[in-house]
Amino acid sequence: MIVIDTTVLTYAVGVEHPLRDPCRRLLRAHADGAIDAATSIDVVQEFVHIRACRRSRADAVNLARRYTAALSLLETHLDDLDLALNLFEQHSVLGVFDSVLAAVALNRRAEALVSADRAFGEVPGLRWVNPATRDLDDLIGR
Repeated sequence: MIVIDTTVLTYAVGVEHPLRDPCRRLLRAHADGAIDAATSIDVVQEFVHIRACRRSRADAVNLARRYTAALSLLETHLDDLDLALNLFEQHSVLGVFDSVLAAVALNRRAEALVSADRAFGEVPGLRWVNPATRDLDDLIGR
């Protein structure tokens, strides 16, 4: 399973940007059954917040519903929060929201966490894949 961060969802439906096509390829690989991708309700919530700042609320909600129908949604548990708080305390570059997502990925033994946010690269034991790199092609087999 591959965990997807908010940046992937945002760039995939955003304006022309160097990350738009790689993020779309990742989501397409999931839709085609080549990979199993998942995210969290918190990621979808953050996506809606970001999208609604730039577009209409209706647009943000429509896309969020499409994402929740297409992706597996991971639940957050108390042990995820405990690990997240440790990660947050130990890594000053990691925000608390990202600490929780990293903890969920680690506790679920995710194959990778895909994000444009470089802070995930600081988390020991977490395979972080930047969608702008060839590592994404290796991950999705394309």
